[in-house]
Amino acid sequence: MSFAELGLSEEVLKAIEESGYTTPTPIQEKGIPLILEGRDVIGASQTGTGKTAAFALPVLSKLSPIGKPQCMVLEPTRELAHQVAEAFEHYGKHTGFRVALLHGGVGYGKQVEQLERGADVVVATPGRLIDLFYRGSMRFGSLRALILDEVDRMLDMGFLPDVRKIVNLCPWDERQTLFFSATMPPAIQTFAQWCLKDPVEVEIARRAVASTVTHAFYPVSMTQRDDLLLALLQETEFHSVMIFTRTRKEADSVSGLLKQKGHDKVAVMHSDIRQSDRMKALKGFKEGHYEVLVATDVAARGIDISNVTHVINYRVPENAEDYVHRIGRTGRAEQEGDAFTLLTADELDFAESVERFIEKKIDRRKLPDFDYSYTALLDDKPRKPIRRPRRPSGRRRR
Repeated sequence: MSFAELGLSEEVLKAIEESGYTTPTPIQEKGIPLILEGRDVIGASQTGTGKTAAFALPVLSKLSPIGKPQCMVLEPTRELAHQVAEAFEHYGKHTGFRVALLHGGVGYGKQVEQLERGADVVVATPGRLIDLFYRGSMRFGSLRALILDEVDRMLDMGFLPDVRKIVNLCPWDERQTLFFSATMPPAIQTFAQWCLKDPVEVEIARRAVASTVTHAFYPVSMTQRDDLLLALLQETEFHSVMIFTRTRKEADSVSGLLKQKGHDKVAVMHSDIRQSDRMKALKGFKEGHYEVLVATDVAARGIDISNVTHVINYRVPENAEDYVHRIGRTGRAEQEGDAFTLLTADELDFAESVERFIEKKIDRRKLPDFDYSYTALLDDKPRKPIRRPRRPSGRRRR
């Protein structure tokens, strides 16, 4: 099927053609006709499956510019909000739609101006959107399409109460609601039932890890994690590498360590950094000014970065699905990539959870010539299970 067969407007089809896209992805092929019909949709789809276009293209085809917010997209992070706003501007460049981007970390002035000039599409993070509502700058009366994107991530980040408040502010009768989430835990299922009307579910099979990515666990003692990271970078020929940490403090620490050891093309990205610096780091990494990007999971989902040759997990992620999102930054577009994960004894349960989730046993590797301190993880032979003594049968004697 081609995009022209889906029923999209001529203006949107022109933008698609200029982008060089010819064939819709499965989520686009299934979702676009339903959205054009006006149905509420639940899209169960991972990032990287083309879901932004799956909701942007039909919404831009259905609506006409009126200079008031008609479409609102909620995103969990500033980076995703930037990316989605850019997609709407790109696909809607022949339609006359204006797009406003609202998020925290920057001043209110420019965002208020965007709304006052007459924005038809608003892409926002929940906190800033509520702030602008209470300031009187944002109104929901003309809203016709509400898009809740990466809802499971919003739940993880504690945004669901804010999102519920926003949904309550939106019109009900004429509103079409589109709901996208990679996973559907019970809290999200309940939320979806509350905010959608007779929804149609569009489920795309969970994205498997790319076959072009090579995985490896590198067991190491806790005291040598930093030394092994430095040795891996020294021994690895990489074009660009993303290093994921669990916490902001770890990201700053790893970034500082790398710079101290002579890696001068290093950028860091997490939620405590000013938004302008986060965008500068991301832009510099995309353009090759930085060879290493140290980041928390704020950069794991949905961020479109090409040509990342290696992903290194400084720690095994606690959530197995985060592993898939992280390593999804490499091996894109059928290119080869490597995913290295430092593994310490306290993370064995997390490592096994990752292997179950991706349905793949990950090789344990040792770095040649690295002076390892002993840890039981380095033993080649599997540990024998502990046999518990049998309880004697029958009654206990008194």
